Amino acid sequence: MSTAQHLAATNAAFAKVVAGIRPDQLDSPTPCAEFDVRALGAHVLRYGPALEGAASKGASTPAQPGDGPWADEVRAQVERCTSAWASPEAWEGVTTMGGPDPLPAPLIGNMVLCEYVVHAWDLARATGQEVELDPDLVAAVHAELVRTAPMGRERGAFGPEAPVPHDAPVLDRLLGLAGRDPRWTA
Repeated sequence: MSTAQHLAATNAAFAKVVAGIRPDQLDSPTPCAEFDVRALGAHVLRYGPALEGAASKGASTPAQPGDGPWADEVRAQVERCTSAWASPEAWEGVTTMGGPDPLPAPLIGNMVLCEYVVHAWDLARATGQEVELDPDLVAAVHAELVRTAPMGRERGAFGPEAPVPHDAPVLDRLLGLAGRDPRWTA
């Protein structure tokens, strides 16, 4: 499975979780300590356009709140970003996320993948759902986080690594690298 295919599978899992969030759960805490469910969705909406724009090597425009229901806006942003990264050209060369520093496009594309896998799990856990992730996808994201989580921590994208046994399931180890406690409950 290519990274673009992994991203499409993540989009489907993310959309399913978001569709299962009830309006009364929007103020629920998430494993991402600084965000409740609503704020985590707002985070996806805020940074989605920059991640989407990086795929086309173009400038992004800030997300504007829509008139639709919260879940529809979040799903639509994830879908737009996934569609932008479906093109093989998105993964070539260098790009930016709207800032002056160019980065390898595959690094940003994989960042999108990791972001959506971890936040799908965050939202599922916060709202009492299970997120369905393909084992090949989980293994690929884990391998990417082994490589990039230290840089993510330096840039403030992840909190400290959560201790997880070395023989824990791959998803648990992935979550630990992203600063999540796999045993977290609301």
